[in-house]
Amino acid sequence: QVQLEESGGGLVQAGGSLRLSCAVSSPTFSTSGMGWFRQAPGKARMFVATINWTGGRTDYAGSVKGRFTISRDNTKNTIYLQMNDLKPEDTAIYHCAQRTYSSTGYSSREYTYWGQGTQVTVSS
Repeated sequence: QVQLEESGGGLVQAGGSLRLSCAVSSPTFSTSGMGWFRQAPGKARMFVATINWTGGRTDYAGSVKGRFTISRDNTKNTIYLQMNDLKPEDTAIYHCAQRTYSSTGYSSREYTYWGQGTQVTVSS
C-alpha cells in the first residue's frame, strides 16, 4: 500500500520561508517521478513543481520559479519543497504526489498516489 504524508506547513509572514517534506511509503518511490501541487480555497488544484526519479531534472510553475526548490532523498524515501520569499498568494493546501512513471509530470492526471496535504498560510 502506497502512502504519502506531508509535513512542514504553517503560518508565515510574507517574505518568509518554509520547507515542506513528503515521506513516502512505496516500493517504487526511488524509480518514480514526484510532484507538488497546491489548492487554494475555491480554486482548482494547480501544479507547483516536479522532479524525476534521479532528481536530475526538475521544473516549476512560473509563479514559483526562482523562489521554490524541489528535491528528493531516495535513501530516505522523501521529497522536499523549499519555499522562499513567500507571498500571500502562495496560501494553499500543498499536496505531494507520486507517478507510476520515472519522468517529471505537470498535470494532476499524471499522478496516481496523493498525500492528504499540509496547510501553508502566508500573511501580508
